[in-house]
Amino acid sequence: MWIYTAPNDKMKEVLRKTVSEARAAVSKKQAEANVCMTEEIIQEALMKLKGAVTIVYPMDLPPFDPIRLEFEGKEDLSGTQASLEVLDDETTQLWWAGKELLKGKQLLDYVGKNEKTKIVAKIQQKGKGAPSREPVFSEEQKKQMMLEAYKRQEELKVSQLLTVC
Repeated sequence: MWIYTAPNDKMKEVLRKTVSEARAAVSKKQAEANVCMTEEIIQEALMKLKGAVTIVYPMDLPPFDPIRLEFEGKEDLSGTQASLEVLDDETTQLWWAGKELLKGKQLLDYVGKNEKTKIVAKIQQKGKGAPSREPVFSEEQKKQMMLEAYKRQEELKVSQLLTVC
């Protein structure tokens, strides 16, 4: 029989700290800071999480525990919202600039050898065609441009009235 009690405050802090470090290691901020995301970084974050769980629960988690199942790669997500977020590489395609990036080709075949080129690729399920394009301007930029155009139009009206008088 598996009986577990909640960890004490010190152990909770160990888990919180490790989780925040793991999230920081794989966050979008890393991409914004031009840090390349590698499988080694992800594996290191997972190993830290496993170590923290082992520290907090030294007798190991029960075989049915979702955290243990996730660490072992056995978690069944079918029927859950999380299952919609998991993409299988056999049923997905990578797209950039309206072109499908084929698995056998290298990225330089599409964008050239410039190492400073930044691309934003999108993942789409196979058979659904190219994903929708991003808008050229955001809603905020559109509002700003319309406001500037309206101000300019009003200034032109005033200047025309002054030249007539």
